[in-house]
This record gives sequence, structure tokens and C-alpha cells, in this order.
Amino acid sequence: MTTTATETIFERGALRLSVRMMGSGPPLLVLHDEMGYPGEMAWQADIAQTRQLFVPLAPGFGIAPRIEWVNGMRDLACAYGRWLREQNLAPIDVVGFSLGGWLAAEMLANDASLFRRMLLVGPLGIKPTQGVILDAYELSHREHLKATVADPANTPEFAALYGGAPSPAQIEGFDDARAESARLAWQPYMHNPSLPYLLEGLGGRVPVAIVWGERDAIVPRSAMQSYVDALGKAELHVIAGSGHRPEIERRDQFVAVVREFFR
Repeated sequence: MTTTATETIFERGALRLSVRMMGSGPPLLVLHDEMGYPGEMAWQADIAQTRQLFVPLAPGFGIAPRIEWVNGMRDLACAYGRWLREQNLAPIDVVGFSLGGWLAAEMLANDASLFRRMLLVGPLGIKPTQGVILDAYELSHREHLKATVADPANTPEFAALYGGAPSPAQIEGFDDARAESARLAWQPYMHNPSLPYLLEGLGGRVPVAIVWGERDAIVPRSAMQSYVDALGKAELHVIAGSGHRPEIERRDQFVAVVREFFR
């Protein structure tokens, strides 16, 4: 990595967020997935050449402490929205991954003025009309992580991040992230039945792109189509050969989509 990240604590009243920042240029909000923040990745270094990335460490997901009054995805969405407003970062561009994509969609439904443009990568949050969201709680940490990529053995960055024997701290972090994901999104499992109807009411006010790997084993394509239908004007980019993590599996193609969409 050529870009050094710094971490800042934003605290006001009952809200306390740890945020990683890297790069320079117009701000870009990055919302990580349900397994917690894995550290800086190669795609971030690419984008940080021209953008300043703001990466909140989701409370309770292995690094930052839990916020006890946050009891669901909409609570967390409102907390992040407050932070953006108080830091004068809105309207901002955002990239959300999996659970982070769902979080971005909840923020959009609650307050569309927070965002300029939004890119969601394999977002959870809407129940598929065909197929099901993978029940990760039937799998071990390692099995779940391997299911997120189409070809783990031939994905070098995945191997570097997750391929070795996890340290006790990593295992504890995965446990915390899975427990907090369950606390926020267990029932109904990893979706909000009202979300498509709330998004439908926005009338395409914020440009949205959906990125989905054609070999995604976590969330089916039908859920992506439901996002497109609810949002009205959303773009759908299907990345061939990729699973749930196109930012790792097809980094160059993913970065090209990000740069073009936010240009």
C-alpha cells in the first residue's frame, strides 16, 4: 500500500464513531461488510489517489465498541447520517459493500440529501424474489469467508487477508462482527421488508449503481434486480468471473466502474 490511513474518533453526545481516512480529494464514504473492516485494501489505494476515503468502523464489529442504543440497521443508518451532517460532509458519494450496501440504502431512504451518488456492491437488505441469502451462521468463519469469493485459491489479496491461520485477535473480531450482524439484522434475516417501498418513494433523486459478481454465492441476482426496480434509474453492473467481492477478485474492473460512476 502506498497510502497511509489515519484514524479519528468523532464523539458528540451519545454518538461515538471511529473513522479511518486515507487519500486526498473530494470525500468518498466507504461502508464495510458484515465481517468487519479487514484493513486497507488495494482498490482503496487506487481510489485514494484522487479521493479522500472516509471509512467508519461499524460499532461492535470487532474494532470499535458497540453503541448500545443502536438496535437495528435503521438506528445505525440514522447514527451515520447524524455524523455526516455534523461533519458537514453531506452530500457525499458512497460505496457500500454487502451489509454496508444495505446500510447505505437505509440512509438513503431516511435522508436522500446525505448523498450525491451511491454505488452498492452485492447489497443485502432486500429479500430475493428467487433464491435465498446465504445463511452464514450455518458456516464457520473460514467457510463463510471462502464462500464470498469464486476462486479463493487464485485470489491473491483474499489469500493475504484471510488465507493464513487467523490470529486470536482476528477470530475475536470475526466473532464480534457476526454477533453484531445478528443483533442488528437477524429477523427477518438480512433484509428489511419495507426497504423497497421506501426507496421507491425517492423517485430516482440520487443516482445509484449496483455492482454484482455473476458467481456471487451470498446474495442472488434477483435481489439486485429488486433494488434496480425500487430505485427506478439504478444502473446494474455484472462483473464476470467474480463472487461477492469484486473489489478483490476483479479489482481493475471494479476500480474502473467506481471511477467512471463518480466522475
